[in-house]
Amino acid sequence: MFWRISERDFYALRIPLESGRQSPQSLGGTLFLGIFMQALFFYLIYSQVDSSHYPNIDHVYTIHLRIIISLIFLSFIYSIPYVYKRSQRIQYLISILSIQNAGAACMFIGAMIYIGEDPSLTEETLMNFTYITLAAALLLLVVTVIRFYILLVNGNYRKGSPREQIRARFETKSYVPIVIVGSTILIYILQFLFRNDQIQSLESLFLTLLPLLIFYTMIFVLPEQLVIFYCKCRYKSFHFNKSGFLHSEETSEGEI
Repeated sequence: MFWRISERDFYALRIPLESGRQSPQSLGGTLFLGIFMQALFFYLIYSQVDSSHYPNIDHVYTIHLRIIISLIFLSFIYSIPYVYKRSQRIQYLISILSIQNAGAACMFIGAMIYIGEDPSLTEETLMNFTYITLAAALLLLVVTVIRFYILLVNGNYRKGSPREQIRARFETKSYVPIVIVGSTILIYILQFLFRNDQIQSLESLFLTLLPLLIFYTMIFVLPEQLVIFYCKCRYKSFHFNKSGFLHSEETSEGEI
């Protein structure tokens, strides 16, 4: 659906690249640190799995272990300068997968395992809660994608539009659907926790609600990550040259 949008309509998304925060070198360091972060999160999540009766947790553990081993291996490979300088698109994709694994998958699974420690909850209740929270995440993703696409079509990320002006003039009202969906999700989660006596202390609220909030936050930022990846696949202006500098808009405009 982006074929109707010109390259200039994406230029505001170059800002994290221009600042160096998402340069290949910076992403290489992030991927290397992410190796330890993903391993730590995995250990913390599944170290308490024996006290949880969450359904099919053994299968979840096996699948997640294979995924995280693959991501750790790829993260190490694409943290090496010789590799990432020759494959910036794959490096960016691996960074998206690693970040989403740590911030979305790990947080969601951790919250489900913690909730499953309550012996009063049946497997059916746990699965219904899982399905509804995942459906809410899908709804949030769809609303965010639609919002992002409308902003792109309206030229709100076009060249010459400062980031601050974009947020101030265009994005304020566009957050209304996101807030509505997010508030609905939060209300449902709190109702579930109170109804099933899950909130017995501030600690239980923290260990249940915070991971889910992080999970939904990662779902919210996923569309922008994917659009930047799309731009890296299509436009040279979203790539860095051999010297480590971002290609200029004027000299590199056009598709790869």
